Amino acid sequence: MVTSANPVRGPAQPELGPSLPEGVRVRILRTAHGDRRAAAELASALTERQLTGLDPLPAQPPVLLRAYRQEVRALPDTTRRLLLLAAADQYPVDTHAFLRAVTATRLDTRPLVTAEVAGVAHATAGGIVFRDPWTRIAAYETASVTDRRAVHLLLARVLRGEGESPRRSWHRGAAALGPSRRLAAELRAAAHTARTAGDHALACALVERAAALSPEPSERARLLARAAADAWRSGDADCARRLVAATDDDALGGLLALRAGNATDAFDALLTAAVRYAQDGPGPARTDHPQHAAVHLLARATEAAIYTGDLRRCREAAAVADRLGIVPPGTLGGLAAAFEGRYDDARDLLKAAAGRCGPGGDPTLLIHSGIAALMLGDHTAAATATVRAAASTRAGGDGVTVPQAMEFRAYADFWTGRPRAAEAATLEALRQAYTTGQDNGACHLQAALAMFAAVTGDEDVCRERAEAARSYALARGLGLPAALALFALAFLDLSTGRFAASAARLRALAGFGPGHGHRAIRHIATPHYVEAAVRTGDTRVARAAHADYDHWARTVRSPDDLALSARCRALLASGAEAVEHYRTALDLHASGTRDFERARTELLFGGALRRLRHRTEARDRLHSALEAFEHFGSPQCAAAARTELRVLGEPVSPVRGADDLVARLTAQQLMVARMAADGATNREIAARLLLSPRTIDHHLRGVFARLGIRSRIELVRLLGEG
Repeated sequence: MVTSANPVRGPAQPELGPSLPEGVRVRILRTAHGDRRAAAELASALTERQLTGLDPLPAQPPVLLRAYRQEVRALPDTTRRLLLLAAADQYPVDTHAFLRAVTATRLDTRPLVTAEVAGVAHATAGGIVFRDPWTRIAAYETASVTDRRAVHLLLARVLRGEGESPRRSWHRGAAALGPSRRLAAELRAAAHTARTAGDHALACALVERAAALSPEPSERARLLARAAADAWRSGDADCARRLVAATDDDALGGLLALRAGNATDAFDALLTAAVRYAQDGPGPARTDHPQHAAVHLLARATEAAIYTGDLRRCREAAAVADRLGIVPPGTLGGLAAAFEGRYDDARDLLKAAAGRCGPGGDPTLLIHSGIAALMLGDHTAAATATVRAAASTRAGGDGVTVPQAMEFRAYADFWTGRPRAAEAATLEALRQAYTTGQDNGACHLQAALAMFAAVTGDEDVCRERAEAARSYALARGLGLPAALALFALAFLDLSTGRFAASAARLRALAGFGPGHGHRAIRHIATPHYVEAAVRTGDTRVARAAHADYDHWARTVRSPDDLALSARCRALLASGAEAVEHYRTALDLHASGTRDFERARTELLFGGALRRLRHRTEARDRLHSALEAFEHFGSPQCAAAARTELRVLGEPVSPVRGADDLVARLTAQQLMVARMAADGATNREIAARLLLSPRTIDHHLRGVFARLGIRSRIELVRLLGEG
């Protein structure tokens, strides 16, 4: 195999500026192939729109490449020809044919010694390994057009194995002297083969070359749009944006805006494209069946409306679908009906959408199935649908949709009490979202991680992630992550006894409009608002909020929603009446899946029983809640249960497993401790966890304090013993 070595630049590598947005920083490092010198050069040349992630990043660092080209030009011609052959075999399509080409032409490889002495590249049993990707690019670009054509023809000639036809076509296309309908058609067919095999990066390169060889402008535009779609599915958002800018494809432009731009603009573009497909059929840049494409675009427009929190736009899209005679996605109709207060209709439509979650289905429909299940309070179905969506998209080689599925999987994981287990998966999805240029999705995942941190007691992490999510969301009009981040902060306040602060945040959440808040988050936060309001003696608004929550719960008949509604009644009642409502809530929780909320209901019930002097039952309920909170890794809620037990005069055991490192550290502290023990610096840990070095330093100080140690050496010893 012919590959490029990872660049090793030593300790003097430049660092990217701390003010660089995380999504831009991650994509710059990807564009620079991990080379920080190239990344620093690229970052220094960014425009304002590139800095905010709205425009594609530069493809190459010109100053660095200029120096590398000079270095390659200084080599002997025989050495440069061998390097050109190796580079053409790798850039931009890896075809693994170098050794066959050398054998077929009986090339003398001894001149490669010069390249090795110069430190440019070295030979291995698998082929040529370049010092870094930029050296490889320089080796290719310094050659003449004639020499490049000759090596491409040679490589095409030796690529005769089974499954190698797409790469053979690539080299034939790269050797073309000018426009050619025949070669363009061959490249289109090769791209279809690569696409079917799930290799969208190769398909993009083939279609882009086909566009360059096509003599008709309309065909070139259509092919560039197809190449942009392939680039997007391969995870290269910057390439997709560069390509789509050369077309009039409003559908793909709307999709890119949905994942990284203004969601309101995305909605308008996607709805316009859906109408155009339905009315006019495929245009020059369109190949899908018009009705199928229109339904798909309406689904994307629905996602844009969900992101903004402007559910009136769902009603607008539903009206457009009705006018055009299109059966819209069930989520769209369900949201529109819920916005209009037609809860029975909303329930039926959402149930139909949630039922479409069979294995191997369309990822978009599966994600919508998960969203519908979340709205119905069926978190098991939501988890199933989103897991299947991720699996389906991976099977098709389309990893770009995986982070989107995880955005909504995170809700199910949170409500079913799996914050520790879910955090690592959500963090990986966050990295994927940033890497693939999906900053809107990354914002949503940041908010979900803030929620996990609130549950597991990582207050600093919760605040940092919530602030990052809200800052980005408010700038882009993303009401969903903005609301979720605010809810995370409110939950943190509630679980640490700051009831007035929690109630104030939740009141603000109820009052925010599209772009700042979200009715779905307001709805799921209602039981916590009722609790915070009761604790502060302000129940008037809480009663009104509970009335609407109860209406929805009775309509969808979700055991968990009904249980939480009963808990709200208990909080708003007193004496024996409250006790009966708590008992009803726990009976309903037994049929549901929100185990974490069941534990919170037991905590509240135990406190109410204590005040009524029902000591024996209060003790049993509080011990049950304490055990659950320790299992979930929620220290603040566990501390509240211990406090109630102490008031009862009940001896409380110390933190479960006090000699166990896992029990003594929060989830985030344990992760930081393990990385530090493995030798990672604070900056490296921060980069892996997508947090600031300041937060990592705070965590390490907390780790040292909790473990009673002073150095990383002691930390290594403790973790080794553990």
